[in-house]
Amino acid sequence: MTTSRQDRRAQLTAAIEARILVLDGAMGTMIQSYNLDEAAFRGGRFKDWTHDLKGNNDLLCLTQPGILSEIHRAYLDAGADILETNTFSSTSIAQADYGLQDYARELNLESARSARKVCDNVTALTPNKPRFVAGTLGPTNRTASISPDVNDPAKRNTSFDKLRTAYFEAVEGLVEGGVDLLMVETIFDTLNAKAALYAIEDVFEKTGDRLPVMISGTITDASGRTLSGQTAEAFWNSVRHVAPFTIGLNCALGAEQLRPYVSDISRIADTNLCAYPNAGLPNEFGEYDQSPEEMGALIGSWADHGLVNAVGGCCGTTPEHIRAIAEAVDGKAPRVIPTVERKLRLSGLEPFALAS
Repeated sequence: MTTSRQDRRAQLTAAIEARILVLDGAMGTMIQSYNLDEAAFRGGRFKDWTHDLKGNNDLLCLTQPGILSEIHRAYLDAGADILETNTFSSTSIAQADYGLQDYARELNLESARSARKVCDNVTALTPNKPRFVAGTLGPTNRTASISPDVNDPAKRNTSFDKLRTAYFEAVEGLVEGGVDLLMVETIFDTLNAKAALYAIEDVFEKTGDRLPVMISGTITDASGRTLSGQTAEAFWNSVRHVAPFTIGLNCALGAEQLRPYVSDISRIADTNLCAYPNAGLPNEFGEYDQSPEEMGALIGSWADHGLVNAVGGCCGTTPEHIRAIAEAVDGKAPRVIPTVERKLRLSGLEPFALAS
């Protein structure tokens, strides 16, 4: 019997208090393994489309839904508790590159329905271990706070209001499709993320219902900063007012390189921490070579030191990586959420806390 969203929310809260939850791994990595050609991406519905569609992974929820179901099921069978919808680029802004901006809401709706169906089927087989769906909201291919032209610092190729409108449409589709959480992820520009969070709040007000929100930033390199220049602590100060279900980091770095920044957030964030790194750093061909065993050992160490409440994999990870990660954290206690002194905390590129 299908459970209600309210019941699943209670199950989710109980689960993350009891153990370290496991997210799925990379969707793009798995899609690449199918070696799909242009015709496969187009399917019958878009066979005469005027733009090239190969590489538009989000479109596969309409043209190759069976493949997405297979990938989702493989991650759940590997031990994942939370599936992410295949909607990383399912905003009108990102889909405009393919001329598919008018299909953004449908992409979110159908991807959410696909993941929901697989989760419900597996939960029915293992009712003592319910599975959950996180509706993914990617950063888009535009940035609201960085100029695309080094000769014109004031130039922007999008705006907060355009981003908010695009995200609102995406969130509506995800919520209607049955997600349990909303995940604003791979954040390289905090202003983009704020537009997404604003849109989420707008949808909550419209529907009268609230979902847990996951927020995940991206430290781009050894500088320890996001692309828009914030440190991990400054990033947390910028979004903590949302009271997210989880805060954390993903992408760009492997588990070894990401660990110090995970440690930074673990110390200061008074909510659950979720981190899902890449399978190491890319090689000269842009591929990821870190084995499941190596990645599992690194993330297992995070758990040993009480750093995380949820973990998973980003670029380069497969069901084998997720299985290794799930085994590495199995039976280990989740991070204890710290009690943080209440004070005025602000942020620019650096964090600022007003002394008591």
